[in-house]
Amino acid sequence: MGKRKQKKADQFDSSDADSVSSSSTAFSELTLAQETERVDSQEFSLGNYLDALYEKRGSTREKALIGLLSAFEGAVLLDFIESRCITLLHQYLNSIKRGSATEVCLAARAIGFLSITAGNGDNTHEIMEDSMPSLSRALISGPDAVRISVLDCLAIITFVGSNNWEETETVMKIMWEIIHPKSLSKAGTIIKPSSAVLVGALSAWSFLLTTLHGWRIDLDMWTEMISFLCNLLENGERAVRIAAGETIAVIFEIVVAGKLSSLTSDLGSTEDIRGKPKWFIYLLSLKEKIMLLVSNLSMEAGGKGIDKKCLNMQRDTFQKIYDYLKEGDQPMTSLKLSKKQGVLTTSTWTELIQLNFLKHFLGSGFLKHAQDNDFLHDVFDLKPDAENGLSASQKRIFRSSGDRERTVVLNKDRRMGQIRKGAIMSVDEE
Repeated sequence: MGKRKQKKADQFDSSDADSVSSSSTAFSELTLAQETERVDSQEFSLGNYLDALYEKRGSTREKALIGLLSAFEGAVLLDFIESRCITLLHQYLNSIKRGSATEVCLAARAIGFLSITAGNGDNTHEIMEDSMPSLSRALISGPDAVRISVLDCLAIITFVGSNNWEETETVMKIMWEIIHPKSLSKAGTIIKPSSAVLVGALSAWSFLLTTLHGWRIDLDMWTEMISFLCNLLENGERAVRIAAGETIAVIFEIVVAGKLSSLTSDLGSTEDIRGKPKWFIYLLSLKEKIMLLVSNLSMEAGGKGIDKKCLNMQRDTFQKIYDYLKEGDQPMTSLKLSKKQGVLTTSTWTELIQLNFLKHFLGSGFLKHAQDNDFLHDVFDLKPDAENGLSASQKRIFRSSGDRERTVVLNKDRRMGQIRKGAIMSVDEE
């Protein structure tokens, strides 16, 4: 009776295994087919968006740009742009040349996404070079929304595509002319940017400053810049003050503490300044003024009708700047990306400015690009996800393979533990 039951059980196990295997195979094939269909459907949609960029109707091109931006936010589309990168670029530039303000803003952001998706290489340098003339014209003549979008785009394509500091410096000079205009208009008055444009220009300029490497020291230039930024700390617009403060922090980190360290002693001390060059004494006085302003801004009182969220942001930002200028304490931040990649951390003003700007530009696409974009992995020194680029069926195979490896290791550890336990028991018995 026992044997008959065993036989019945064996028969059941065999058929059950075949059934499970068959179901598993069918499920895998179905999933693979669905995954292929999804990829093909996305490729079809992206192709339609690209075709629509050739249309004469502006509203049609705008809808196509919105569709493309949504796709580029949701995934790192390297395969799609591999043979279409320059084609996409030229259509985006065409939208900037002849489109409405809305279309220009969308196209500028699309160029930035194209560059950051392509990453380092010849294509991104070509994107930067080919885009500069059209973007520069739009920056001069466009409304505020256009100018802000173009500033963001210029910052991104230069950050990704610049081959040397001279190229980056050229773009930064264009931005600084917006921040601190010196030329007079025909009416004889200085054309000042709006607060929104000024904030955009300061953010873009300081973002590019974080790439500073080799350069010629121009002490007059840097002290003039710091002096002007110091004056902006007294601006009535809170957003302008915050942007100016962060820019000052980056300048002190990279230029003063980094590049001028061989020419300066301790800027934190007013002792024995006799015999120091005039620029050093001036820079020291600027730092003292900045610290006083920063300290006051970190403790600014609230009041009725004040935006508390923005006020708290100002207090927090300027407390960090004060701690850095006073004690050298760096701003520490962290951002969780995924279980496998863990947490993205920053520990310098350079890293914080880069993180904030890229989060601002990528918007809802930041997390996806931080997880899957090789360029961002290089910027933030992130470990890429091993499952990046795999289909759903490939991910299951990869995970099951990892599970098997973990099982083997656990079994080996268990056996070794049993051997050690047996050896201890043998010793005790002796």
